Amino acid sequence: MSGPSVHMSLADDIGLKIVRGDYPPGSILPNEAQWAENFDVSRTAVREAIKILMAKGLLASRPKIGSWVEPKERWNLLDRDVLSWYAASPDRLQFLKTVQEFRHILEPEAAALAANRRSSEQMAEINAALRDMQQASTLQSRIQADTRFHLAILHASGNDLLVPLGALIESALNHLFQLVTREDSSSVHALKLHEDIEKSIRLRRPNAARNAVRRLLANTDELIAQPERKA
Repeated sequence: MSGPSVHMSLADDIGLKIVRGDYPPGSILPNEAQWAENFDVSRTAVREAIKILMAKGLLASRPKIGSWVEPKERWNLLDRDVLSWYAASPDRLQFLKTVQEFRHILEPEAAALAANRRSSEQMAEINAALRDMQQASTLQSRIQADTRFHLAILHASGNDLLVPLGALIESALNHLFQLVTREDSSSVHALKLHEDIEKSIRLRRPNAARNAVRRLLANTDELIAQPERKA
């Protein structure tokens, strides 16, 4: 590791190890000298990386004891980096189910609010994301457009708390859509469900928008369950 962002790269590496269970809660981490030797970095970079992980709630530290992993309930799971590490962990399927539950709580009402409050510019953002989904030539480009579609609806809701929440779970949504997006008939059905949401918001029909999102989420629930049935 080298360069000005070395401590960020080190924090990313250690954070992923913690979230995936290499260092379970309560375990003492290697000391500064060991990390510095293992990753060929300076002790200063190690200290900065530890500070980053402490700020995210993953670690605590005390002189003469060192750094240890905090209980999971103290982790800041709405932190972008922690979400990204979680989505890449072996337990990612269970985490993505948690993300899906979070969507059930937020998205139907956000769509209803968007139907009432959206501006012409916000509607154009939703339309553009849907159009990109329809015209996507690769799965990855479709997934990116799908994420933009849902974030645009949160933005159009007009609720100042929903917008940052959407931005925070952006990485998790990307991982979720990578799991459920298919190149088969299910993708045609999913696209139709997105079109129903867009139409309801465009026509300012909050109840229809709410129900359209619930149908989409129910469809996603079924797709998430498929890998388990195959396992």
